[in-house]
Amino acid sequence: MSTNTGEDRGPEVTLPPLPSFSLRLFVSGDTELSVAAETRLRSLCERRLPGGYQLEVIDVSEHPELADEDQIVVIPTVVRLAPIPQRRVMGDLSDDVRTAAALGLPDPDQVVFGRGRE
Repeated sequence: MSTNTGEDRGPEVTLPPLPSFSLRLFVSGDTELSVAAETRLRSLCERRLPGGYQLEVIDVSEHPELADEDQIVVIPTVVRLAPIPQRRVMGDLSDDVRTAAALGLPDPDQVVFGRGRE
């Protein structure tokens, strides 16, 4: 037998988790453009996917075989590996809105404590 406390909270609603995002950023060396692209992408991910992403940075000058495997022809390039389908954004990543849209990142106001959508 359950005890009624007088509080009617209604049915418990569980928000679906945001998909875990896996991103790979291809850069070339420690150039100003490479550093700026990584900084912009990390900042964008922290705002749009707090705690819900993995970012792997690959320097093609050190690992050209990885660029060949992923058929990278422009640096910098970010590849969204997950969730599928895979998506790519090429260039300096300076336009946050376009970069986020191209990568399918959620709007900041849709993120609820980094765990679900409203």
